Amino acid sequence: MAVILAYGSPALGHLYPMGALLRELGGRGHRIHLRTLAGEVPNMRRIGIHTEAVDPRIEAIVGRDWLARNALGVLKTTINVLCRRAVIEVDDLRHALTQVRPDAVIVDANCWGAMSMAEASDVPWLVFSPFTPYLRSRAAPPFGPGLRPLPGLVGRVRDASMRPFVSYLFDRRIVPRVNALRARLGAPTVKSVDGLMRRAPLLLAVGGEPFEYPHPDWVDVHFLGACEFEPTPAIVPEWLAAIDRPIVLVSTSSIAQADAKLSQIALHALADEPVHVVATFPAGVPRGLPPTPNATVCRFVSHRAVLDRAICAITHGGMGTTVKALNRGVPVCAVPFARDQAEVARRVQVAHCGTRLPAKRLTASRLRAAVREATTMAEGARRVAAGFAATGGVARGADLIEQRLMQGVLPRGFLPPGPCGASPEVC
Repeated sequence: MAVILAYGSPALGHLYPMGALLRELGGRGHRIHLRTLAGEVPNMRRIGIHTEAVDPRIEAIVGRDWLARNALGVLKTTINVLCRRAVIEVDDLRHALTQVRPDAVIVDANCWGAMSMAEASDVPWLVFSPFTPYLRSRAAPPFGPGLRPLPGLVGRVRDASMRPFVSYLFDRRIVPRVNALRARLGAPTVKSVDGLMRRAPLLLAVGGEPFEYPHPDWVDVHFLGACEFEPTPAIVPEWLAAIDRPIVLVSTSSIAQADAKLSQIALHALADEPVHVVATFPAGVPRGLPPTPNATVCRFVSHRAVLDRAICAITHGGMGTTVKALNRGVPVCAVPFARDQAEVARRVQVAHCGTRLPAKRLTASRLRAAVREATTMAEGARRVAAGFAATGGVARGADLIEQRLMQGVLPRGFLPPGPCGASPEVC
């Protein structure tokens, strides 16, 4: 079997989807090493993954999204954080490569320095994206603003006019800084963020049609469904088991942003509805939440346990909670704030698996109406769940890694399964 090194961005929303793939690979007998956020090292070690923390200087570089005045301000902050981290990632991954001597490397899509270091090494590598990859596609709007796909000539003209603008926002802030470190590594320079992503020989991503738009022009990009993962077994607390009403989950970002008002308004909007609201705040429970008899507020609880009984999930448009809900056929009310959340919310709307309510239009009455509408869309959510399953999930991802990156590493006579699950000859 092979030795695999995974290098991740220090965020739960990135670690957990990658963790699903790593657990699958470990279950096949591969020896898995991981670099991730320090707080999750014990959890990942408990499931048999050899885990160390990334360089602490990387975790120390954080943005203050909640201070940004708008989504563009959040974008600027996020880019600056990732570019500053990228410089440190180069030596951090170089050190890990020397220690582990892996047969293959998996790099988080937000780790641009680690991607460049992996490419400069002589080790087979791939990118894992816990969100829709920011790649250009002739069949879809440019990634970022959350534009609705438009068919025909009108859509092609709009998208063609928007692409240079969106590329400018990303590329002029990222490409010079990434190319500076790539030059020091002897790696080829790139002309765009799209070009950087396409340097990977293989890109695996969370998602799948019909939640994701069709991308017939994407090569070596494979979606793996929801990539659900929790490092510890889902425990149903006594208070959750005692709830005798339909449940609505409210989830905010695990990385602090200005989304506290989502939960505040949700508690108010649903106070008189025949439901029980479970509101989670992984980045910290905000002060001043209104006391609500039909609500339970906590920082953490197993979303798996809650979603098994939920009729709707109100999310900030984060990919993790959104796809986790849809994977169980639970419709979503997405209220996007920044980052990639506008894209996630638009996909919820387009796939008819829930509703989309922009944060700037967020009021109690509008949210109540959006949740009521979302609860009628369980059929669309189940259709998305079926689409996720049809990707083959992390088992298909592990197959691709074994087939594409490990030829010559696996024992003689070992043939990884083909895409249909049987032997390559049968497929």
